[in-house]
Amino acid sequence: MKGFYYLLGAVAIGGGVALWYGAQRPAGTAPRGTAPPGSATPVAATDGFRGFTLGSDAARVEVTEYSDFECPFCAQFGTVQMPVIREQLIATGRVRWRFRDFPLSGHQYSRYAALVAQCAGEQGRFWEMHDQLFFHHQWAQTGKNPRGLFRDFAKQAGLDLAKYDACVNAQRYDGRILASVEEGTALGVSGTPTFFVNGRRYGGRSTSDAFKAVADSITKSRK
Repeated sequence: MKGFYYLLGAVAIGGGVALWYGAQRPAGTAPRGTAPPGSATPVAATDGFRGFTLGSDAARVEVTEYSDFECPFCAQFGTVQMPVIREQLIATGRVRWRFRDFPLSGHQYSRYAALVAQCAGEQGRFWEMHDQLFFHHQWAQTGKNPRGLFRDFAKQAGLDLAKYDACVNAQRYDGRILASVEEGTALGVSGTPTFFVNGRRYGGRSTSDAFKAVADSITKSRK
């Protein structure tokens, strides 16, 4: 495994151009959203949910991504690098990818976007909504309430809209989102996207080639 950790360190040296969004969140701060006035403060869920995953459970490499749907660097990663990672590393069984919510406090609608993605996940369509939110990221630059647009995304993602509406209106997964934020904060996450490879924080470049190099190193070290 020494080769893997040397590689992480070497890549981190060149990581000055890595995709990383530097907005800060005070530890324990709840993410903002579009909850109506008077809504109860969410309580972190204890259901053991650890995020949505892609890839084989037998993969030797697991990457955990802490992300914010409103973050422009997350959108760039999700639309430019992630499709290549899915094709070359996930679909081939080499890497399993885990997505964790980390909506930043400075983003007005990031928590709401996380909620609609969770509600899509309830219908087995998380990754479809993930792609809608990132590939149509203009919503994040307008400052306008995206509620209607997100519902259009839900339709495009193939969701049952009645079930989607009920989930969103009940803010059913606010507790999960908060639990994810608390988990990330405890691990030292303060910006997005932030990655962990097999439980170890990754400080290198956020590119498909860099993740392939890490996967190659881990695979070779375990032969």
